Amino acid sequence: MDTRTLGRTGVQVSPLCLGAMMFGAWGNPDHDDSIRIIHRALDAGISFVDTADVYAQGESEEIVGKALAGRRDEVVLATKAHGQMGDGANRQGNSRRWLVRAVEDSLRRLQTDWIDLYQVHRPDPTVETEETLAALTDLQRAGKIRYFGSSTFPAHEVVEGQWIAKERGLSRYVTEQPPYSVLVRGVERDVLPVAQQHGLGVLPWSPLAGGWLTGRYRRGQEAPTSSRAQRTPARFDLSTPENQRKLDAAEALAVLADEAGVSLVHLALAFVLRHPAVTSPIIGPRTMEQLESQLGAVDVVLTDDVLDRIDEIVPPGTTLASADAGYVPPSLTDASLRRR
Repeated sequence: MDTRTLGRTGVQVSPLCLGAMMFGAWGNPDHDDSIRIIHRALDAGISFVDTADVYAQGESEEIVGKALAGRRDEVVLATKAHGQMGDGANRQGNSRRWLVRAVEDSLRRLQTDWIDLYQVHRPDPTVETEETLAALTDLQRAGKIRYFGSSTFPAHEVVEGQWIAKERGLSRYVTEQPPYSVLVRGVERDVLPVAQQHGLGVLPWSPLAGGWLTGRYRRGQEAPTSSRAQRTPARFDLSTPENQRKLDAAEALAVLADEAGVSLVHLALAFVLRHPAVTSPIIGPRTMEQLESQLGAVDVVLTDDVLDRIDEIVPPGTTLASADAGYVPPSLTDASLRRR
């Protein structure tokens, strides 16, 4: 598998990143089987692994740590912090107080002395950007993390982070991890161009749209059950008009994939891989079969005709369902911020 440069860091990573969200109670509770899947991915040439502390409340990190025992140097290892971990008002967020504690917890669970890429999982409007960047810079200088990045940040917050880092003499975010797929193209309007302008690596999450682009969601079939649907029901409720539009698009894309002679999974991943801003889409298999179905996507090259057809089905810059955007700013959820 060829490699790509992670932003402007000089670090080389595989064009697919193995996401570990589905290892543990959120997906595959069998640790031995999850470790086999991770080892198969490494053997296939994947050198980039991404997890987060909040995935199954640390269980995913523990599985990854066990899987990388003896193979740590082969892997660029990424994890994230922000989400609520256990009980306690201060066991979450982007404050210095929490990030300093969270990184130590992740290092222990991952059984490693350093994290290659430490990411802020979501924005935190209660914390000054400078505080977060200063804490991450100190962790970097202490050798606990090599680089840091953001995840699901709006374009203006990506720019703010770059500006504050420069103004205050702090290290900067070197990556952004946005939601991006054929069905979720909103980031094409601003986040992806901004990432290119600032030289950020881009690690799209959910390139298969949470399973919508695997062939499991089709007209006339019962909606599949999954732990992901239980955690984020708005993304999978087929009774909503937005999700009906997703279903129509998935049907049309499945037909297009057949005409192009590729699987729908490969079509979806190859589409994301083709964008010039993208470094490594994050695949999140729960089973060995799912992993095997995704590995070959790096060898698929979509023609301009196929890409034009995709644009007709889901126009550029369009996100069909708002619940797939991954982050809703307080300005939309807090009425007091919209009214004098």
